[in-house]
Amino acid sequence: QVQLVESGGGLVQPGGSLRLSCAASGFRFSLYVMGWYRQPPGKQRELIATTPSGSTNYADSVKGRFTISRDNAKNTVYLQMNSLKPEDTAVYYCHAIGIDYWGEGTRVTVSS
Repeated sequence: QVQLVESGGGLVQPGGSLRLSCAASGFRFSLYVMGWYRQPPGKQRELIATTPSGSTNYADSVKGRFTISRDNAKNTVYLQMNSLKPEDTAVYYCHAIGIDYWGEGTRVTVSS
């Protein structure tokens, strides 16, 4: 069955960095566009980055600060987050576009 397991979240100071990972299983990872979403406290989940194999796309709110990448050999997608801001505080989820499944997410808190 499909599984997506996010990891790497935590508490970080403004201006800091974190690298999130998402281990995927149960589907042909290389064939799917993978995305990172986030849900800030009290707000709706939003799409922030996607990676079809060979390209990347970003929401304006994270462009230039976040980098999505994937390793098809490891069935893993990553999100490198730099220059973090308090407004980046959220639960972060990875998602295989087109598959109706969500993992537990990983919480990121940006605070001094």
